[in-house]
Amino acid sequence: MNHELGERYPGCMKGRTMYVMPFSMGPVGSPVSKIGIQVTDSAYVVCCMRIMTRMGSHVLKVLGDNDFVKCLHSVGVPKPEPPSQYKWPCNPDKTIISHFPHDREIKSFGSGYGGNSLLGKKCFALRIACTLGRDEGWLAEHMLIMGLTNPKGEKKYISAAFPSACGKTNLAMITPTLPGWKVECVGDDIAWMWFDEEGQLRAINPESGFFGVAPGSSYLTNPIAMKTFQKDTIFTNVAETSDGDFWWEGLDLPEGVSITSWLGEKNWKPGNTKAAHPNSRFCAPSDHCPIMDKDWENPKGVPISAILFGGRRPQGVPLVYQSFNWQHGVFIASSMSSEATAAAEHTSKTVMRDPFAMRPFFGYNFGKYMEHWLGMETEKPNRKMPKIFHVNWFRTDDNGHFLWPGFGENCRVLEWVLRRCDNEDVAEVTPIGYIPKSGAINIEGLGPLDMEKMFDIPKDYWLEECQYLRKYYEEQLGEDLPQAVLDELNALEERLKAA
Repeated sequence: MNHELGERYPGCMKGRTMYVMPFSMGPVGSPVSKIGIQVTDSAYVVCCMRIMTRMGSHVLKVLGDNDFVKCLHSVGVPKPEPPSQYKWPCNPDKTIISHFPHDREIKSFGSGYGGNSLLGKKCFALRIACTLGRDEGWLAEHMLIMGLTNPKGEKKYISAAFPSACGKTNLAMITPTLPGWKVECVGDDIAWMWFDEEGQLRAINPESGFFGVAPGSSYLTNPIAMKTFQKDTIFTNVAETSDGDFWWEGLDLPEGVSITSWLGEKNWKPGNTKAAHPNSRFCAPSDHCPIMDKDWENPKGVPISAILFGGRRPQGVPLVYQSFNWQHGVFIASSMSSEATAAAEHTSKTVMRDPFAMRPFFGYNFGKYMEHWLGMETEKPNRKMPKIFHVNWFRTDDNGHFLWPGFGENCRVLEWVLRRCDNEDVAEVTPIGYIPKSGAINIEGLGPLDMEKMFDIPKDYWLEECQYLRKYYEEQLGEDLPQAVLDELNALEERLKAA
């Protein structure tokens, strides 16, 4: 890798402005924050990193002689730029985004966009940070953090990990439909978590902005996000209206104005092409979000009562279930997946495994990562382990229609989760975990819902799932699979056979 990079970097910034950015992931000066210094030749990267991190000379004042993560980035196109088919400088034929966890270094070449160039985000806050967490005894996770206050004024915080396209940002900014409930956002993407001296799991959001997917965001699906990026926001690869506004698929078509697509197509009309790139983004400051939690920058973090995992599973997987214990919860997280609709020529389901929603972001061996999670419970006595749940908003009926309304109604599931955190007797035992007792989820005002279908646990489906998982573990982990996780798989299979 060093040889490959050594062929790319010399002279790559010739004629460009080089920017040096000291930045802090987490509040500046907090004992749990980490500092990085990024070198880049992209003004776009500087502007986005200014929103997404705490950046500036004040970071250098707290750095002193301490270590920092070295982040090197170039778009890989010296000036004068040759004629190119690309809309902004990049070098896709020679793109490399590389991580050196032991050296605490990130080296990115050829791409000027998103996680490839904003190196404080996925590269640092997940891939490098989860390695730091392993070495120092904490967790860096691809999770939202949110606060929930019930009508009695009782507040709890939860974190949640979902693969892409499973509603993480929407849940972090949910507008609850149940009367008297209040939701506040701590973060929508990344959580750094550790146990304090009292044995309480605490979490901070190391970022200071939202770098969210634009298409699909609207006042119907996520009104809080829409209010967040009304000013001081950078939009990338979205369409533009003739009066200077942003537009993308999912928003109402404005009247009396024309649309220019992200590729520069004038007077764009709905048809074969998308006005906005499917992965187009908004980059907005966190403090512009109207429901940011008052403690979102508290260096002591917020206390976590529950951790949710979830994927897009059209069949077989209930709306919500709870693990029997921490070890069982780690097993559930390791089995996380999203299911694509199988093409006509395929008879089997297409399952994309995304354990812990971290598949693209592991900074070290996945088996050792699970050992680290398992060790959270066993390293020190008297830790208050948060309860672990799995949610599935995407179960469908025989016609492919969603059984659960989702969006703001998801607060009804979260209400049950918090009741379980208080050890209320509102659950029943099944082979896969605890599910809500009949009537335990408040569905008042939702009209007819097939709750029985939503919580059906087909024996054959789950036995087949066990076979898929066993094959996945063997192929992906082999001898690195922790015995505790294999024990949980075997126990699940035995419970299903006995059911």
